[in-house]
Amino acid sequence: MSEKTIALAPRRRRALAATVDAGAWIVGILAAVVLRFEFEPTLAGWASTVVLALTAAAIQVGIGFSLRFYLGRFTYGSFEEVRNLAAAVSVLALVLAVAVIILGPFVGVPRGTVLLAFPFVLLLMFGVRYAARLFIERSRKPDDAADPAVVIGAGHVADTLLHNVTTDPSSPIRPVGILDDDPGKRHLRLRGVPVLGRTDQIAEIAARTGAKVLVIAIGRADAALLRRLTDDAEAAGLRVVVTPTLSSMVSGEESPGDVRDISIEDLIGRHPVDTNVELIAGYITGRRVLVTGAGGSIGSELCRQLAKYGPSELMMLDRDETGLQMAQLGTAGHGLLDTRDVVLADIRDSAALFEIFRDRQPEVIFHAAALKHLPMLEQYPDEAWKTNVIGTLNVLDAAREAGVSTFINISTDKAANPTSVLGHSKRVAEKLTAWAGEQTGMRYLSVRFGNVIGSRGSMLPTFRSLIDAGGPVTVTHPDATRYFMTIPEACQLVIQAGGIGRPGEVLILDMGEPVRILDVAKRMIAMSGKAIEIVFTGLRRGEKLHEELVGVREDLERPFHEKVAHTRADAVAPDDLDKEGWLSRMSAQPRDDDRVTVHPGSLGKVLDT
Repeated sequence: MSEKTIALAPRRRRALAATVDAGAWIVGILAAVVLRFEFEPTLAGWASTVVLALTAAAIQVGIGFSLRFYLGRFTYGSFEEVRNLAAAVSVLALVLAVAVIILGPFVGVPRGTVLLAFPFVLLLMFGVRYAARLFIERSRKPDDAADPAVVIGAGHVADTLLHNVTTDPSSPIRPVGILDDDPGKRHLRLRGVPVLGRTDQIAEIAARTGAKVLVIAIGRADAALLRRLTDDAEAAGLRVVVTPTLSSMVSGEESPGDVRDISIEDLIGRHPVDTNVELIAGYITGRRVLVTGAGGSIGSELCRQLAKYGPSELMMLDRDETGLQMAQLGTAGHGLLDTRDVVLADIRDSAALFEIFRDRQPEVIFHAAALKHLPMLEQYPDEAWKTNVIGTLNVLDAAREAGVSTFINISTDKAANPTSVLGHSKRVAEKLTAWAGEQTGMRYLSVRFGNVIGSRGSMLPTFRSLIDAGGPVTVTHPDATRYFMTIPEACQLVIQAGGIGRPGEVLILDMGEPVRILDVAKRMIAMSGKAIEIVFTGLRRGEKLHEELVGVREDLERPFHEKVAHTRADAVAPDDLDKEGWLSRMSAQPRDDDRVTVHPGSLGKVLDT
């Protein structure tokens, strides 16, 4: 097709739309007169009737072009076009009706002609548009070669997904049925796709429809539900894909049609948390915000999310220049490293921090800089003290001098009843933050959560590397469990904490049930399709068999959010810090006496196929 032909196609469609609407008025008025005289119209007044019909048609075309109905303002047949067209036709009909009522007797046109024609006109206009839309949508249906798919969920997300999929000829899936547990939706059809049963009938419906794919289209599905649906689907021989989360769709990062294969992150870490955007915007928008550890997994995602709330200045501080470059790419869209939004500094350097804070005057601080690898810090506890304790104190002191109003210290579940150097160092950081909150009366608080899925050096990337290398996958203990959440979810909690936390508090996310690490390893191996060994290595020094989120002496309350608990940390003043005593206690203290130690090979190996 030539470029000239392509350019003429929209013009032809617009001309055809104008012709249809003009014809609707002509047919409607003539039909009204015919009905008025019970199909035996007299010849008197026909000339005036034809003039009226042509006049109405001409005015309609004029209005259509002036309101750009025929110039591409609305998608043809869309709800917006129909609504605005109905308003325009109603006004035109009212004007013409008044004119005919006044002048009709003098020219031989019945007074009720326009009023009787009005519903015919709308019916014709809407009917042609509906028929055209049906034709277009049917012509755009997925090819028969697309995989037949069963959709889980009959809500808004599923409706939007089906709209996208059923009008996309290149869609890789072809919906053949919907499953939903709501009895009220038993006879529902979404975009022509029927609800065939409940979610516990996956195998039966798959066999009946010949489906090859299961699409989970539930905007707020938690990990437990996803695991159940995935297990049932895999037992039925179905490939599982999921729609994006509601938050990513609302932000515009993804559309409902962007289905993807389900991942291990979905199965163990999808814990939706409602965020009060207005509350967040209140303390971020227009403020100078600084993030320490901005080059890390948490810090960089935190910066990306904070940038959406319009801070007057977002400062990203880290000692890792490559990490800063990646963070800048996520927020500014470039990694030039030549602008003031990136700050190269070490939180161990107190003098440098004071100078930076005096110069930049941050108002809100997110403190994400820390050493986090438990076994490494067991070998080098002095490094944990320098970074996690003294580094945090340096940032707190600089923040207090600069008059920072909100300080969020990012902590870990290992700080609850700590048994490791990492846990003890982060617990001290919580206590120092509580002390600063008491001293300033400002919102200086900590946020505590479990393992973050996908962060650098965490369990999942390690397992993936081991699986890619052909194994074996090493697991410390067959009964070891951990709490998990994704990086975006962790950052969402951290940002919300700044809006609902109070001075000296520790905020803890309700992370659901802990997940057994062995189950995660088995799932990842099964998803890889490889036969990989699992070898038990035994718990390392300082590790717990089961992590905890709440300390034994901590009382919880949930004053603002059902999934965010608040507790108090015992404040510790900097003058009370005793490095030598702390390090000696770390060396001498037994770690988690009731834990079970598994020596390498003592439980043998697990072959997962």
